[in-house]
Amino acid sequence: MNENLFTSFSTPTVLNQPATVPIILFPALLVLTSKHPTSNRLAAIQQNLAQFTLKQMMMTHSAKGQTWSLMLMSLLTFIATTNLLGLLPYSFTPTTQLSMNLAMAIPLWTGTVVVGLRFKTKNSLAHLLPQGTPTLLIPMLVMIETISLLIQPVALAVRLTANITAGHLLMHLIGNAMLALLTTSFSMTLLTSMLLVLLTTLEIAVALIQAYVFTLLVGLYLHNNT
Repeated sequence: MNENLFTSFSTPTVLNQPATVPIILFPALLVLTSKHPTSNRLAAIQQNLAQFTLKQMMMTHSAKGQTWSLMLMSLLTFIATTNLLGLLPYSFTPTTQLSMNLAMAIPLWTGTVVVGLRFKTKNSLAHLLPQGTPTLLIPMLVMIETISLLIQPVALAVRLTANITAGHLLMHLIGNAMLALLTTSFSMTLLTSMLLVLLTTLEIAVALIQAYVFTLLVGLYLHNNT
């Protein structure tokens, strides 16, 4: 049972070779670029959504932080499209892999810390020691704040992994229950299928929200260091 439950989270293979890289690169094909016609409705909707989201994320950033706008928008688009494609049948969601999310979170978090230490050294170091701390508590608070700082990328990756994995597991369980009830009770099958449709709609919203939350937290780390 456990093997079947987690089969959808295992890395797919083609000719005994891992297909992770093509799967990760595939969402980029769905994003319209300047080579495509920009007069159709899909391109206009995509452009308006991108501009609105970027405005919401960048309105509180300084000029130095706004230089990260292209990277943050690319990150948001990649995670959102990857999460949505993972909801399709017989598909694979790379963001359910903790290693994948850590590979995104750690470099981005490191970049924000390096930017802070380079341009706002005093302010970045001041975050490790709150003002007015008693002398006896200084070593302990510095250690606690340092650990809290180092945990940030791990928490960022675990949050995305846990939310996406939990939704996929629940959909898998309800789908199996619907198939099991198909030959026994039509009414329960209908009820379960309606529940699965509602859960799928919820997961679409979760996929978009988690992409926005991940990018927003990276932007928050950047805002605190610029």
